[in-house]
Amino acid sequence: MAPLASTNSMKIFSGRSNRPLAERVAEYLGLALGKITITNFPDGEIYCKIEEDVRGRDIFIVQSTCDPVNSNLMELLIMIDSFKRASAERITAVIPYFGYARQDRKDEGRVPITAKLVANLITRAGADRVLTMDLHAAQIQGFFDIPVDHLYAAPVLDAYFLEMGYPMEDIVVVSPDAGSIKRALMHVSTFGGKLAIVDKRRDASGTAHQAHLIGDDLEGKIALIFDDMISTAGSICGAAEMVREAGAAKIYLAATHGVFCGPAIERLRAAEVEEIVVTDTIPLSADRRLPNMRVETVSHLLGEAVKRIHRNESVSHLFRTYREIGRLPRSVVPVHQASQRKHDAEVTS
Repeated sequence: MAPLASTNSMKIFSGRSNRPLAERVAEYLGLALGKITITNFPDGEIYCKIEEDVRGRDIFIVQSTCDPVNSNLMELLIMIDSFKRASAERITAVIPYFGYARQDRKDEGRVPITAKLVANLITRAGADRVLTMDLHAAQIQGFFDIPVDHLYAAPVLDAYFLEMGYPMEDIVVVSPDAGSIKRALMHVSTFGGKLAIVDKRRDASGTAHQAHLIGDDLEGKIALIFDDMISTAGSICGAAEMVREAGAAKIYLAATHGVFCGPAIERLRAAEVEEIVVTDTIPLSADRRLPNMRVETVSHLLGEAVKRIHRNESVSHLFRTYREIGRLPRSVVPVHQASQRKHDAEVTS
């Protein structure tokens, strides 16, 4: 993409949590990342120094608050404070993966609402705006007293599967639990309207038990199981097992955030699935990758949102699904070579 016509006042900086994604966002915009030094003192405290003038500039800080979540969150807060004290005109915290999002309510007595606390910290540190992607709980947007732009990776994931060339009548979108139905519906309109839901019940101790499937028939179908994140992989792998038992011909797992903690990698390695597709909101080390794992970039979506925020233009276009938008421009959704992804449709016919 050609450099923006007006970027004199915009600068993009990266924390240490996901520099590769920040570099791709900057590349999309035709910019270089801003110069900043971030290190740790011997006692573990974080040191931050901005190495260029940012007075009066529109600043975007890219920092996922993934593992190690506390260090990455503290680093983000220190960076925001640094830019505020350096007289930046506006500071946008670009948080591709928002940690603590699962602590969004009091589900029992005497527990905190940590997502609200994190929102308060980011705001009080000096952020003027937040740009994030696929929050585990959408209501977290309301925890902030500053504008929040909440993007979805659905167009990127949908584009990946559409290029496989499977007939629409053979595809069934699967929600791994009742709480993910709304997210699954974002994909249903793209893939022909078929939906199955894993009905997961919990006993008195809170242990989840996957009872049965509700919805369209999966016999001989291509099952696409979507979730916002894969954490320990228990729910999504359990859903895959049920879908396999229901007769699905092929199963794909897809999620925006590859958290992959605890037994996740071993569970995914043992799962009988064609592919596991995640995005680059969280960087994946070599020991958290599998041969059948695919990482799609969301840098184009984030970059387009950054550009529109900087120009004070609407970003609502980017909230929509692939089907609602129609054919997405290549500048928004990365289009990969068909040779990497083309499947023989006759296999499923």
